[in-house]
Amino acid sequence: MFERVHAMLVKEFLELRRDRWAMFRLVVPLAIQVLVYGYAATFTVNHVPTAVLDLDHSAASRELVSHFVATGRFDVIDAAHSQRELGRDVDTGRASVAVVIHAGFAQYLQNGRRAPLQVIVDGTNSNTALIALGYVNQVVAQFQADWAREAWPRDAGAAPPALAVALHERPWFNPGIDDRWFFIPGVVGTLTLIQVVSLTAFAVVREREVGTLEQIMVSPIRPVEFILGKTVPFFLIGLGDVAIVTAIGIGWFRVPFVGNWLVMLAAVTLFLLATLGIGLLLSTFSRTQQQAFALNFFLVNPLFILSGFAFPIDAMPRVLQWLTFANPLRYFLVVLRDEFLKGVGIGVLWPQFAGLAVLSVVMLGASVLRFRKSLD
Repeated sequence: MFERVHAMLVKEFLELRRDRWAMFRLVVPLAIQVLVYGYAATFTVNHVPTAVLDLDHSAASRELVSHFVATGRFDVIDAAHSQRELGRDVDTGRASVAVVIHAGFAQYLQNGRRAPLQVIVDGTNSNTALIALGYVNQVVAQFQADWAREAWPRDAGAAPPALAVALHERPWFNPGIDDRWFFIPGVVGTLTLIQVVSLTAFAVVREREVGTLEQIMVSPIRPVEFILGKTVPFFLIGLGDVAIVTAIGIGWFRVPFVGNWLVMLAAVTLFLLATLGIGLLLSTFSRTQQQAFALNFFLVNPLFILSGFAFPIDAMPRVLQWLTFANPLRYFLVVLRDEFLKGVGIGVLWPQFAGLAVLSVVMLGASVLRFRKSLD
């Protein structure tokens, strides 16, 4: 048995070697996608085009505007002179945020009253709008604190206005709230899923399409040996993909890894077995590479959406939340992020490992049984 499996492995690696662009396709696109995800996939918004209408023309209003500029989050592209001019900036898309400082702003502050401030946000991009509003709240809160400290120095006779709540933020595991620390571990699982499923499905279908599958099956090799010979190379390629993406994330994007490499390797192994099962299962439903491509696109996209990579699972409808339990990427992303940032062990992650183990057995077992049936 070992000799026949070894012959299949040699055949697969020789095919990769004869293909001039094989290693290029396996490594370079993967590295490019990691870099694109690392730089583009972020919830951080910088340089939001902002229009300001200052109807107060006071030192306090100018100080508020300077707070917006100092953060680097907002770029004041227009100091409007009227509501019509401000509305035109937002309507034409020139400004995504508009700030209106009403007359009497400074006087309200000096009297210890709530000062009027209006913020208009272009809601066509809801994600940017919500993030920008959060930044506005932070800027206004900082301005209030700075203004109260300057207006009521400690040696002054009058007491400063009392604050109901004093918020002190202390993020754990990601002190700088760096989005890349969240996205890069997710990219490890997502790109590995796409690569391994595609390679496994297309490799088997290509054998059937060019007619070499029948030639192999009339040889002494048994179906189980053929399956092992087809999947083991892609398992090794998957390990290489994880190593490449992880190295780029740690070395280039400076994402820390504080966990245990053995725990990480165990999770990668279970995840790869599940993805190999998915790819093999797709190959049993495809007679041509075009069909494999269509099925791959149909399946991988929902797996990505239902993984929690970008969209919180808790925010999904209940039915979709149940479907995520059949998604190996859901469990793998939890392990990746916890190992990268928290360093927890199997004692905490055992539910994720149990889910991956069950899916590995089910996916790989079902695909092997169906593949053997299709060969017969």
